[in-house]
Amino acid sequence: MAFRFDPYDPKIDADPFPAYKVLRDDHPCFWSEEAGMWVLSRYDDVLAALTNWRTYSSSKGNLIDEFPGRAGSTLGSSDPPRHDRLRALIQSAMTKRALDHILEPARASCAAHLAEIADRDVFDFVNDFGSKVTVDLLFYLFALPRDQAEQVRDNAVLMVQTDAKTRQKSAEHLAAFHWMADYAEKLVQERKRNPGEDLLSGFITAEIDGEKLLDKEVQLTVTTLIMAGIESLSGFMGMFALNLADHPEARRALVADPALIPDAMEESLRFNTSAQRFKRTVMVDTELHGQTMKAGDAVMLAYGSANRDERMFPNPDLYDIARRPKRHVGFGGGVHSCLGAMLARVACQIVFQEFLKAVPEFTRVDEKLAWVPSSNFRSPQVLRLRRG
Repeated sequence: MAFRFDPYDPKIDADPFPAYKVLRDDHPCFWSEEAGMWVLSRYDDVLAALTNWRTYSSSKGNLIDEFPGRAGSTLGSSDPPRHDRLRALIQSAMTKRALDHILEPARASCAAHLAEIADRDVFDFVNDFGSKVTVDLLFYLFALPRDQAEQVRDNAVLMVQTDAKTRQKSAEHLAAFHWMADYAEKLVQERKRNPGEDLLSGFITAEIDGEKLLDKEVQLTVTTLIMAGIESLSGFMGMFALNLADHPEARRALVADPALIPDAMEESLRFNTSAQRFKRTVMVDTELHGQTMKAGDAVMLAYGSANRDERMFPNPDLYDIARRPKRHVGFGGGVHSCLGAMLARVACQIVFQEFLKAVPEFTRVDEKLAWVPSSNFRSPQVLRLRRG
């Protein structure tokens, strides 16, 4: 039977790594009929694509299944020089606000949600703890009204999903995107009238050499950051918790020495990243591994496969918190390396410092997990843990 790679297949989300190995070893430049795009799976090829935006462009969108009107208008879906302008303005706002004041709110949020599960022997890490903390942090950074927190979270989760049967965004997913865009537009207009010290106000007032972000750019940036902030950071935390549940010796090492948490986080980003696959478009005919990718063809960059490539990482299927995988692509790379990576690392470190103090011993309840149905991301929808 001919080899197939279908990113919409639930079996891929359950365990993509055997298929990734076949791709790397036998089909390093593979045309996926199901996805309608090429798949690059080796570390060197993925990194080369990430660092060569002229050939592998993000301007046609960076999501496998893109939202209408988003391509070319956000940081992740644009190329230089537009990308550089957006990144500089957004980064100037983030560096002033995000990291300086997040430590105490993060600890307070952890304490509040740990107290909610303190008397429960079994709890859902994703929905009872990790996702709640993520929403708290995002709402704090943007100074968002708390009365819509649940609705914002539900729509952010829907935005990253894809219908596996139709292989596209469903009406429900598109409705979530439009709801979030409308929500962001209202926030932008309100904050222009009443600016504060929050991150959203920072985006509106950020200025370099007299140039500022347009309202539409702020709106789409906020829409994307809410989606990424809620689902990607929550997914990052959920995958880290899953790795520690599956590797108790690593978890006990972190409990004994919390200073090891940052290295363990990096290994989790390599070993089991929630950001599995992103898209680029080939701008010129490109020969690779005996295949010809034509200008205009879509290309899937399989981050999750690149991070398990034995050509780069010895014993790649071993979860080793003593590893120093500094060149993993869990946060992308090149001009599109994740702008929120530092924030995510700081937040995740605090969360797991507090979580492991409160719950030093835990096991996974369910052997089979339900995964977020997404062509880009991979994280558990539910992660039930049992204390002790």
